[in-house]
Amino acid sequence: MTEKSAEKTIQIPEGIEIIANKNELTAKSDGKENKRIFSLRNIKITKQGNLLKISSEKSTKRELKIIGTIVAHIKNMINGIKDDFVYTLEICNVHFPMVVKAEGDKVIIKSFLGESTNRIAKIVKNSKVEVKGNKIIVSSFDIESAGQTAANIEKATKIKSRDRRIFQDGIFITKKLEKEI
Repeated sequence: MTEKSAEKTIQIPEGIEIIANKNELTAKSDGKENKRIFSLRNIKITKQGNLLKISSEKSTKRELKIIGTIVAHIKNMINGIKDDFVYTLEICNVHFPMVVKAEGDKVIIKSFLGESTNRIAKIVKNSKVEVKGNKIIVSSFDIESAGQTAANIEKATKIKSRDRRIFQDGIFITKKLEKEI
């Protein structure tokens, strides 16, 4: 394997403050704050003016892949500070009508498949959940929080012991990050 130096730069938009401290990166703006700790072995993150440089002096294919991944995470952090990430879920019920409510840090699903016990999905920190009719909208400035909250809601209505072709009830992600599924 040949070793060479690799470097990628990211332009920091106006109004967004980036703080790079060893392996921790923080993006701030308008009361929103995204923090992330990266595992950096041979990679350095430095801030020069309004540019963020991710570099490695002796990089192999592995370091090049890690640099690309770090760049993608940082771009998601910056995009989340500018605009929230939005997931749309749809409540589907064929047999029994469900009642879905967002209360505090959890989503409560009542009468799923006629069950008397409630199913509960956790709302991850920094996420907002709105229930509008048969739609659930999950939004957050942190892509991982929004995605995990949507997954928790979808997983709470997973059917294990029945035929999915007949029992099609549940809550399903229909749109994520402006892409129809």
